[in-house]
Amino acid sequence: MSSFEKVFGTTPDGTWRAPGRVNLIGEHTDYNDGLVLPIALPNRIQITASKRDDGKIAVASSGHQGVVEFAIDELAPGSVGDWAAYPAGAAWILRETGYPIGGANLLVDSDLPSGAGLSSSAALLCATFVALLGLRDLEVDPAEVARLAQRAENQYVGAPVGLMDQMASMCCTSGHALFFDIRAMSTDQIPFDPPADDLTLLVVDVKAPHRHVDGEYAARRKSCEQAAAELGVPALRSIAFGELDDALARLSDDVVRRRVRHVVTEIRRVEDAVALMRAGKLREVGPLFTASHASLRDDFEITVPELDVAVDTALAAGALGARMTGGGFGGCIIALVEATAAESVLAAIEKAFAENGFNAPASLAATPSAGASRVS
Repeated sequence: MSSFEKVFGTTPDGTWRAPGRVNLIGEHTDYNDGLVLPIALPNRIQITASKRDDGKIAVASSGHQGVVEFAIDELAPGSVGDWAAYPAGAAWILRETGYPIGGANLLVDSDLPSGAGLSSSAALLCATFVALLGLRDLEVDPAEVARLAQRAENQYVGAPVGLMDQMASMCCTSGHALFFDIRAMSTDQIPFDPPADDLTLLVVDVKAPHRHVDGEYAARRKSCEQAAAELGVPALRSIAFGELDDALARLSDDVVRRRVRHVVTEIRRVEDAVALMRAGKLREVGPLFTASHASLRDDFEITVPELDVAVDTALAAGALGARMTGGGFGGCIIALVEATAAESVLAAIEKAFAENGFNAPASLAATPSAGASRVS
């Protein structure tokens, strides 16, 4: 008897999955109408599901005890809490937008680490959306599903997230990075296959306890909005790289000035990285990673000692480039390394963490993978 049958007493109708993501470069640019460059990970959230005809949804997870059940017609923001708020939010948005999803049993399984900054929340939402839609044979454009998932996280869960994570989970393709222009709402698939160039992209979870993430994220966003208002532009994306010095001179606050410098230079680094990848010069992208980390550390001030030690150690051990990735204050770093040096770079980070009294780090394989799909 399968796990699904043990929990729900019925056979499943199908299985769907959605991946987590790593952002190669373009950090904290999404809510500034900027550019981002994520890849989807092979690590995914998987949902096995069956139809119900009573208008109710029951969700269970291999990582949580018990079954949470709710009626679709009675859903409202805040009515379902904890981890089940994500599948409930997906059902609520589908109801609000008129999709006839009916009821469902959902069993959630995952090999995507939670709390590592790899967007497990967006993956859970996207997996729920494709499962609920797939059960009823409803075909919806992946980018539209991403927008629905963002609405669910904004309006039901109450997290003021941008659209990058959901777009990566829905729209990435194998062997490519997703070049996503938030202002234009356009995407392009950029070839990104490190093993073909005898390279490895290491993803290292530094296992740092997240410190003041919500308040600090909101403060960074507020600083960017304040700067845009002071400069008379709709968003910092409107400040061209060549206009940066003039814009900085017009700002009155030094902290805000640093935040603006990060955003404008980071958008330029995304453009440069895409140009190098298109030209097949992947090794030359490494220094852009390192410059991004320095900007996030010094101008945006969202790194923590574990992130900085991991990046500095990777570079000292021969990495071509390294940076923190994600929202900051914990999470992961990425390092672009020669394939033959991957093990030694990781060993050096582990040694440095032990010497500093940090929690032992964990590593992931960062193979650029496909977005959400039906499994069976």
